[in-house]
Amino acid sequence: MIQTQTDWEEAYRRRETPWEKGRAHPALLDFLAENGSLSGEIFIPGCGSGQDVPALSTAQNHVVAIDFAPRAIARAKSRPRVGNEEYLLADLVNLPPKFDHQFDWVFEHTCFCAIHPSRRSEYVSTVVRLLKPAGKMFAIFFINPDNEEGGPPYRVSRQELEEYFGPHFVVEREWVPQRTHPGREERELMRILARV
Repeated sequence: MIQTQTDWEEAYRRRETPWEKGRAHPALLDFLAENGSLSGEIFIPGCGSGQDVPALSTAQNHVVAIDFAPRAIARAKSRPRVGNEEYLLADLVNLPPKFDHQFDWVFEHTCFCAIHPSRRSEYVSTVVRLLKPAGKMFAIFFINPDNEEGGPPYRVSRQELEEYFGPHFVVEREWVPQRTHPGREERELMRILARV
């Protein structure tokens, strides 16, 4: 993840991790049940303890999931392997060039909202750098978190999504998930974005 003022490692040490829900996002499971597995190379920024990763990982694809907090990555690595996934301790904007244009998909879930708005353009430019020319982004944007002021998570509007992602992506599909984690109803926006 992009470094912020939040001490993510300390949050994991104290077990103050409300974003960790103990299971994959219900809307992710619904999408995969309806559309099948994502294929190819998949990148997951800010994976936390990796709760979404088993749903995305198969023997036929390759998932690279990163997080900035060592405890999060240690928990993720302790999970039983279900496919061809790997977890890396890494800072999103400082990934080595070997990852440039490697991925067919980027899966976004609660990473973008955790980044201070002043650094969101770095997130977007990195995602563009990581994707293959015909790559896509599958996103569950948390657009309406509880905290009215400050963060993380930080609020994000549809207009901001257009400003940040619009120059680089076209929206192929957009919907509000029917199933989500309790307390997030009508507060998320799902998108499939294709790189232009």
